[in-house]
Amino acid sequence: MKKWTVAAFQAAKGKRKLGCCTAYDACFAHLADAAGIPCILVGDSMGMTMLGYGTTLPVKMEETLSATAAVACLKVGADAVKLEGGARVSGLIRRMSEAGIPVLAHVGMTPQSVNAYGGFRMQGKTREAAEQVLADARAVEAAGAFAVTLECVPDELAAAVTAALKVPTVGIGAGPVCDAQWLVMHDLLGLNDGHVPSFAKKYAHLAETAKAAFAQYVAEVADGTFPPPRA
Repeated sequence: MKKWTVAAFQAAKGKRKLGCCTAYDACFAHLADAAGIPCILVGDSMGMTMLGYGTTLPVKMEETLSATAAVACLKVGADAVKLEGGARVSGLIRRMSEAGIPVLAHVGMTPQSVNAYGGFRMQGKTREAAEQVLADARAVEAAGAFAVTLECVPDELAAAVTAALKVPTVGIGAGPVCDAQWLVMHDLLGLNDGHVPSFAKKYAHLAETAKAAFAQYVAEVADGTFPPPRA
């Protein structure tokens, strides 16, 4: 299977749109990789999907490193680092890039700043706010980011940013024009019983399948069907 490097990811801009997702353990990372997912994100979304937190804010570095090690599996670590923030973190992006650490920037709605927004809200809705998102995207590109995540911004703004940048954009809740898309694995697979963002799509309903399997197991143990007698 093709190895997706940073260079290959960048080269896909304007040629092929890429469907990317999160994963937090070796099992699902292997399945996603085998299915052809080009980029797997070990995101702080694991705080809500895997660890039971109400937001992403309580996620600890140790938890992120442990999940990254599981997903990377045979490799030492991640191929790149995702960093939230626009112009204000461009200096850090530049230093990391110059040190040989590929950076995927993240502008628009940045979950680590959710308290400042007063909740998970769409960003860039006014002209001034849209101009700031575009300026942030240009700043992180100039600093060396190899791609830019656009989260929860209007479709028109995502299209403008995508056209303005030479590097790929990766949308999540930013419409269909971006060069690539993110989906949280639990939303994609239907592993959530609770709220699913309006921009997400369930490609399976594994929560119901899992609950049915658990219930059948409990029933078969109770009635003596499992385990079967051994000769």
